Amino acid sequence: MDVKTLFNVKDKVVLVTGGGRGIGLMIATGFVASGAKVYISSRSAEVCAKVASELTAMGPGTCDSIPGDLQKEEDIQSIIQKLSEKEDHLDILVNNSGANWAAPVDKYPSKAFEKVMNLNVNRVFTLTQACLPLLRAKASAEEPSRVINIGSINGLIVPNLETYAYAASKAALHHLTRHLASRLGPDHIVMMAETLRRDGEKIVAGIPVRRIGRPDDIAGACLFLSSRAGSFVNGAVLVLDGGSHISAKM
Repeated sequence: MDVKTLFNVKDKVVLVTGGGRGIGLMIATGFVASGAKVYISSRSAEVCAKVASELTAMGPGTCDSIPGDLQKEEDIQSIIQKLSEKEDHLDILVNNSGANWAAPVDKYPSKAFEKVMNLNVNRVFTLTQACLPLLRAKASAEEPSRVINIGSINGLIVPNLETYAYAASKAALHHLTRHLASRLGPDHIVMMAETLRRDGEKIVAGIPVRRIGRPDDIAGACLFLSSRAGSFVNGAVLVLDGGSHISAKM
């Protein structure tokens, strides 16, 4: 076992959706800091370009911008086309873009439910499907390609907030991850679902480790899943919540 290379992702090609802010930015930053070649995508071309420039300046890896609206199938095809013009393969796809909507059950809009489910589930499948040729290009039993889907603790437990579409979509995403894993494993493409909870300082008291998640928590988990150390993980839901989902609720 070579410990020096066990968590190495240097020069790997990574696509992170929603990489311009929040969790996506944390993930992209972690990969760039580890020497990977990262592409970020989100609706705002301006934000994407700014973040890509800043991360490349930080190094030692690089970051490039491929903006697009993940709600739209045509934008997904455009993203893949632009990525294919720059790279002949893709090592890691991080499906991070997502939407949320809260409303009382009696007034929850049908269009809102459809929008959330479309981005959080349908388009994850659409993008993963579109990326398959690039993901398969250099995948091997020794070094499989990875697909990391960013889920939510709300897909594992019933949330207090009236976010019906979000909770349902994340539960669906977890199962979609397992389903795809069973099909894509033989192609040396392994699937993981990263489950996160970020509700602010007010929830610290309910977290057994008594703190909220930090950028290095999410980056570290993704680096593990994307490196040799995590190459045997497939179809798993890795919960990053400080133990919130197992703490007693009185």
